[in-house]
Amino acid sequence: MSAVRELNASELNELLGAAEARLRVVDIRTAGEVAQGIIPGSEFVPMHLIPLSCDRWRDDELIVLYCRSGARSAQACLFLQQQGLNNVVNLRGGIIDWHRQGLPIEAPERVEAAV
Repeated sequence: MSAVRELNASELNELLGAAEARLRVVDIRTAGEVAQGIIPGSEFVPMHLIPLSCDRWRDDELIVLYCRSGARSAQACLFLQQQGLNNVVNLRGGIIDWHRQGLPIEAPERVEAAV
C-alpha cells in the first residue's frame, strides 16, 4: 500500500491562492464540527459519505482532504487510493494546524453534505 501524500497548512494556503491550481478541498468532519468553521472554499463531505462521493471526483484536480487533526482524513485518503484515486492529499495537522498558523476560518454557508 502506498503512503498517504500530505501537505501542510502553508502549502495548502499557497495552492488556494494560485489561480491555475485545479484544487478541491474537502472537509470530512461531522456536521457539528463543520458548524464551528471551515477552511474558505472547502466543501463538506462527511467521512461516512466518502464512498458515495469518490466517483464524481476528477483525476485532473488535486483533492485535499482535511479533518480536525489529520488522522481521519489520512484514513480517507488511504481508502480513496485503494479505489484508484491517486490525486488525493491529506492536510497534515488538519484544521487545528490551519488555525494555529493564523490562516482564515469562515462560517459555512450551510452544513449539509455536498454529495
